[in-house]
Amino acid sequence: MNTTLQLGDRTILRVGLGTNRVRDTPRDIEFIRNAVAAGLNFIDTAHLYTAGQSEKAIGAALVGMSEKPVVATKGGYAPGQGRPDVLRAQIDESLRRLQTDSIELFYLHRVDPETPLEDSLGAIKACQDKGMIRHAGLSAVTVEQIQRARTVLRVSAVQNHYNLSERQYDDIVDYCEREGIVFVPYYPMRFSETPALRRVARLLGATEAQVALAWLLQRSSITAPIPGTLSLQHLKENLGALDISLREEDVHALR
Repeated sequence: MNTTLQLGDRTILRVGLGTNRVRDTPRDIEFIRNAVAAGLNFIDTAHLYTAGQSEKAIGAALVGMSEKPVVATKGGYAPGQGRPDVLRAQIDESLRRLQTDSIELFYLHRVDPETPLEDSLGAIKACQDKGMIRHAGLSAVTVEQIQRARTVLRVSAVQNHYNLSERQYDDIVDYCEREGIVFVPYYPMRFSETPALRRVARLLGATEAQVALAWLLQRSSITAPIPGTLSLQHLKENLGALDISLREEDVHALR
């Protein structure tokens, strides 16, 4: 099993870090630094997470690092925020908070019911053309919306709710695999514990969370889950899922 993926010219580990609980505190800033020192090189955040503190903490933590991880952020979550002027303002603010000149990966957080999708993505493409954004992505979308988006810009990543228990977007995973688009499952750890999961974990000498992540990694070669944690120990355990190989009978049992 491949443990890395390509996002343009950057190589990322296939287990990242979700930061929707990270705040702009010395403790959380130090946690981000220690996480990167432990090998983490893919961080996911959003303009709205902890009212902007998540982006601020990440920006502060990465200042001065010679080799920075890939940081993905998102904008345009609420109705009306997909308007081009609002998106551009959020992108500007995210750049300031992250203390960077260019966002490695920027997702449209939600398709705005009040704004044509093409208008929202046109604003992102304009920022991309100016070098403010390197790669563009979508979150919580359908195959049809991805296809529409690809008429406006190159879609490098898609982020949908997906885990061992939540399989609603199997078609999205399969589409992304066919098209070479990175698929980032959010809420990868919100799974139901089952006898099969406990049994496989016991046989492998792994935690149930590690097995659930390993299942996502083996579900498709383009998946890169982003479990959230504020514990360095848990982060290291999550990264340990990269070393777990499930047998075919394990995968079948977990299904």
